Amino acid sequence: MKKVIAKAVPKIIGSSLNMVSYVAPKYASVKALDLFATPRQGRLNLKQEQFLDTAKQHTLSYNNLDIQTYLWEGSKETVLFAHGWESNSFRWKKLIKTLQAQDYNIVALDGPAHGKSGGKQFNAILYSEFINVVANHYQPNTIVGHSVGGMASVFFQHNYQHQALKKLALLGAPSEFTNVFKNYVNMLGYNRRIENGLNQLVFDRFNYEPSHFSSAKFASKINVEGLIIHDKHDEVIKYDEAKLISSNFKNSTLITTEGFGHGLRDNSVNEAVINFIKS
Repeated sequence: MKKVIAKAVPKIIGSSLNMVSYVAPKYASVKALDLFATPRQGRLNLKQEQFLDTAKQHTLSYNNLDIQTYLWEGSKETVLFAHGWESNSFRWKKLIKTLQAQDYNIVALDGPAHGKSGGKQFNAILYSEFINVVANHYQPNTIVGHSVGGMASVFFQHNYQHQALKKLALLGAPSEFTNVFKNYVNMLGYNRRIENGLNQLVFDRFNYEPSHFSSAKFASKINVEGLIIHDKHDEVIKYDEAKLISSNFKNSTLITTEGFGHGLRDNSVNEAVINFIKS
């Protein structure tokens, strides 16, 4: 019963905003964009806090928003972890513990409106600015990003060409922002009026059409070593997205998995990431 309700709720919301769009189209589009950008979960629970408390914690800032960072000090290269939508730095626990045992210098950050970081809304563009602040502070040699954390990492490196960065690992990362947007529109059943309004709002806020924001296009301008891991049956971000990034990311390797879904939570994935960092 709960699953039926969970599936019905987005369509109910979409239908309600569709009706509003006939009398107040901009209002409906703004509400739709707010809904798209507002995470429902991703803040820390007690178990997660207990693990993250083993790190040295430091708060940085971007546009008056707190950026929560975690540091496990080591003598080897610095690795930065960027989680995805409705998650936080705890998602990297297994990888962190393994790399910590090998004396790597490990940093993780909570994205906007996630974990202990500030803000109420989340998007890959804002996240990329968070990553830039953190990268300038900690000077990572490798970034590992999951899902939108991977997309934001590509945006960051494309925009800033950080000199210390040598490697970039993307796990289940989306390529085209237009596809992410289209999936959201389809999931809620929005009409064309709202869809057009959403596209206009993106242009108004960021001075680019949604099609501009492409991990594949941006990756073609990145001169670091890349690792792309994506599951063939990922139902959140389709496998074609990984192939598109791979075809444009010059010095990258694509590893295809089956059965691990979007989360890619498997020891073989962790081993591939660790081998990439050590290579």
